[in-house]
Amino acid sequence: MAVQNGKDLLIKVDMVGDGQFQTLAGLRAQRFSLNADQVDVTSLDSAGGWRELLAGAGVKSASISGSGVFRDAATDGRARQIFFDAETPDFQVVVPDFGTIEGPFQITSIEYAGSHNGEATYEISLASAGQLTFVAL
Repeated sequence: MAVQNGKDLLIKVDMVGDGQFQTLAGLRAQRFSLNADQVDVTSLDSAGGWRELLAGAGVKSASISGSGVFRDAATDGRARQIFFDAETPDFQVVVPDFGTIEGPFQITSIEYAGSHNGEATYEISLASAGQLTFVAL
C-alpha cells in the first residue's frame, strides 16, 4: 500500500435512509478502529501452558471518531438529529487502498468548542450498532 493522504479517509452518513451517503463535512481528523473480544478457553490441558482462544467467538465492534469545523448545515444538522433521536443509521467509512466498511452506528458523543478569536469546532464519536459489511478496494 502506498502512502495516502489522511483527508482521503472519509466518514459518510446515509442522510435519509435511501442508501445515498454524504461525507460528514468539515472533518479535519478522523479515526476508525475495529475490535474483537477474545474468548479464552485455556485449561490445564492446553499444550505447553499456552493460552488458547476460541475461534469465531467474542463480540466484534467498531468505533469512529473525528474532529473538525462546521462547513455544511445539512450534515451538521443530520448528526445532531441522529444523536438526539438515538438513531442508528448506516454510516460508511472509506479507507484508501483498503476498502469500505458500512453499517449501522450510533453517535455516542458530540462536543462543541470555540474560542473568541477562532473557528467553532466539533468532535464526534460513534459506536457500531449492528453487523458491518466490508468491501475491499
